[in-house]
Amino acid sequence: SGRLEEMPGEDGYPAYLASRLAQFYERSGVVQCVGSEDRRGSLTAVGAVSPPGGDLSEPVSQATMRIVKVFWALDSSLAYRRHFPAINWLNSYSLYLDSLKPWYDEHLGKQFMMNRDKSMSILQEEASLNEIVQLVGKDSLSAGDQLTLETAKMLREDFLQQNGFLEVDWYSNYDRQDKMLGMILEYDQRCRAAIAKGADITELFAIPFREKMGRAKTVPDNEYAAVYADMAKEMAQEIDAVAAKGGEDA
Repeated sequence: SGRLEEMPGEDGYPAYLASRLAQFYERSGVVQCVGSEDRRGSLTAVGAVSPPGGDLSEPVSQATMRIVKVFWALDSSLAYRRHFPAINWLNSYSLYLDSLKPWYDEHLGKQFMMNRDKSMSILQEEASLNEIVQLVGKDSLSAGDQLTLETAKMLREDFLQQNGFLEVDWYSNYDRQDKMLGMILEYDQRCRAAIAKGADITELFAIPFREKMGRAKTVPDNEYAAVYADMAKEMAQEIDAVAAKGGEDA
């Protein structure tokens, strides 16, 4: 602002920063094209903001977040751990969720959004538990909390993480996402029931299903439905076997 001989705003940025950003982003949406033919289409604007030091409280980031309705927070710590896309699931959000919920309920069933909400709850709980783990260690947690961490690990590594070198993992249709998420949450639910019966949590974490779930994203698109159905059956049998053994030992 000083170089332009204008009145500076916050941190030296122009006072009209927010309005100029809004002019850009508000160009997106449903548009009617200029010309003799009546043509309508949609325009999506994706902007990248790189604040110094990753400080999202600086003026450009704050002005942008007040305008847009979807925010992907890139996290350098995820990139260092080779977790791609390096999008922080706790800081990112979409304000279109409520608007899209009726579409998801109609085309995918109500369980899709319920599974999504449950998964987010597990990931948020993991963040809280990690603070405790850093102080007293994982072994001090209850069996239920250890299962929460293990389920969150599956959500992060087996569902959210993608392999850019594997073509089948570039994109997943909604049905595939629904089935993968459902299996992970069913594993969590069945394991909690098994723990209540006295099952050994280390054995639950070591069942063959866990390894197969780690490779589930590599299954070809024309085979995943049958493969996932078999995996779900095997998972139930393996957990029941561990639960039965725990009941006998008790």
